Amino acid sequence: MTDFQDVDAQLEDWNALRSTASFSGLLVGNGASRAVWDDFGYESLFDNARTVEEKPLSPSELSVFDALQTRSFEQVLSALKTTSRVNKALAVSSAAPRNRYYAIKEALINTVHAAHIPWRLVVPSTLASINQELASYRTVFTTNYDLLNYWAVQHQPEAITDLFQGTEPGFDLSDTATDKTRLLYLHGGLHLVRNQDGTARKLMSTEGTLLGSFAINNTIKTLDDVPLFVNEGPSADKLKTIRSSDYLSFCYEQLLGHGQALCIFGHALGEQDSHIIHALRLAKPQVVAISIYPRSKAFIQHQKRHYAKVFEGTGVELRFFDSKSHALGGTKLTVPVEV
Repeated sequence: MTDFQDVDAQLEDWNALRSTASFSGLLVGNGASRAVWDDFGYESLFDNARTVEEKPLSPSELSVFDALQTRSFEQVLSALKTTSRVNKALAVSSAAPRNRYYAIKEALINTVHAAHIPWRLVVPSTLASINQELASYRTVFTTNYDLLNYWAVQHQPEAITDLFQGTEPGFDLSDTATDKTRLLYLHGGLHLVRNQDGTARKLMSTEGTLLGSFAINNTIKTLDDVPLFVNEGPSADKLKTIRSSDYLSFCYEQLLGHGQALCIFGHALGEQDSHIIHALRLAKPQVVAISIYPRSKAFIQHQKRHYAKVFEGTGVELRFFDSKSHALGGTKLTVPVEV
């Protein structure tokens, strides 16, 4: 689809569309999370952390973000952790960077809890529906760092793997072969942390305790693990964080090499994710089916033009479907946000 002027407002039904090609891949964006919990629709975790009711980011903490020219919590926390260790080794007081580390992490924790769906409101049938849909693909890529997919996999773990192995699950680049559906977190997740050596580890818990444990800000003198997720900011910032992690780099490389038919659900493919767009343009999937929420005729046409421009010149066949016809967009998944 390359004609930007004559664009119709027709959307296919996903169930009919998926029968026309073998969609081995799924790319999931924020729209999938919002279909369950509308409060996931926040525009900026960083901006929310500046205004969150309980202990927001102070001018002192904001100055660290400014100094590093980033809005990425992962990058700032990693830098403060390294600074504290270096200061200690040089017999320089490490109190200031350590205190800023915990203050920023606490603001992050409070912000996540203000936006995230509570475990007590999650419906088991919703997790089962998500799990069943994810398991129908060979590879699932997601840029979401919330816990919905994590909970869905825990609900029925037999068919899906995130490639974290062992009693204290870690990622091993030499051990990625599997017959199961691969769930790859392109931007990390709340359940993932960066070890001291830079490798990735998955935190384990049952049911909703992980979201609760994310609220624990360790106050002992040694610094705890840095959450591994790419929250926002320019695409170059996100790519910098991705390249600093063996796990995130592996996930991104898998997207770069995905040449089979791909379904994209709930992903805007906006300017802030130009690294995702770059990967997709290089991968050139045979067919790309993209979800659009049928808000209005004009909105559908606008969205079609946007995606056509994203893939312009690649030769990729684009198909567009009604997001509500997809298992991840059904109204039965929606949980009313508490007021």
